[in-house]
Amino acid sequence: MNARIAKTLVALVLVGALAGCAAAPTRAMLTYKTMPPGAELFENGKSIGIEPVTRTYESDGKSKQITTPDVTAVWQSGAKASYFTYLDVGADLQATIERPANAPNAQVDLDHGKLVAANRQREAERLKALQKKDIARASERCKAQQRGEGQALADDCD
Repeated sequence: MNARIAKTLVALVLVGALAGCAAAPTRAMLTYKTMPPGAELFENGKSIGIEPVTRTYESDGKSKQITTPDVTAVWQSGAKASYFTYLDVGADLQATIERPANAPNAQVDLDHGKLVAANRQREAERLKALQKKDIARASERCKAQQRGEGQALADDCD
């Protein structure tokens, strides 16, 4: 066998070995939301937070699917609903847990959901305004103003 063929074979073997070493995904992610929004989520009896909550689940290494534990949503009224699913390894999905329609005091949960949604909207607007201010501070005009080159044109360079 000539040297050229030998080098080609070695290269192919190395490529194959390296491809076999590529890490296959071993986990999956699931983001839990609730309808109406604002329910507290519990997994194995422990609070994991107010929705939305993203969880990462590990595979057992033998199966290409992961069974999630039961996650229970508890709304302000005390209404509860539980959820579990099967995730394909590597998945990044979203699940919405819905409040049971026949649970009492639905208006309490609807009102709380509106409050939660309004608070989230205000927070998103606040963060957007902060980001806009940060961008303005970093602009060339602001940099020149901070160096004392030119006059102040706006308050956004403070």
